[in-house]
Amino acid sequence: MIRQDIRKSIRARRQQLSKEAQIQAANQLVEQVNCIDLFTTAKNIAIYTANDGELDTLPLIQALWQQHKHVYLPILHPFSKGHLIFQQYTPTTPMTHNRFGIAEPALDCRYILPIHHFDIIFTPLVAFDQQGNRLGMGGGFYDRTLSALTQVNGTSQNTHVIGLAHDCQEIDHVPTESWDIPISQILTPTRHLIFKNRVIT
Repeated sequence: MIRQDIRKSIRARRQQLSKEAQIQAANQLVEQVNCIDLFTTAKNIAIYTANDGELDTLPLIQALWQQHKHVYLPILHPFSKGHLIFQQYTPTTPMTHNRFGIAEPALDCRYILPIHHFDIIFTPLVAFDQQGNRLGMGGGFYDRTLSALTQVNGTSQNTHVIGLAHDCQEIDHVPTESWDIPISQILTPTRHLIFKNRVIT
């Protein structure tokens, strides 16, 4: 299947998950994150609000707040088309909806953090495989944004990029393109997958 066919198939698969299955998966995700060693010392964490049947991140966001982590959500960059910026998100942050209908913080430059200051960036994805290849929605927002990590001392070792997905989003092979950013870890409700030698170059 071509990439667009895969997107259509896997999106339909996750949208068919029951409400009960989504709740269980979201709670299991919190347990998985709490078992990650790097999470203990992580302070600045970027995440996203779920959309289109994605793994619900709200319980994880609430857990991050309870553990006094600094939580950030993506905003469509107002000046650099196709890129994201990340703004701090608290229980009282004013929210709006972007042109895709996805909730994001109302822009306030005082609370934006440069991407290379994050300890963890949790990314959404449509499909993944056992080699750590990630297939997004097709807009390339995360690929363009994460590519900036290579421009800071030529390394991404201080920022851990972790994809979040339902187990049912795994496929045998994700066809890749030259602009795709590799991902070193993926978390599902039941697994923590680590892909060796997967670094942003």
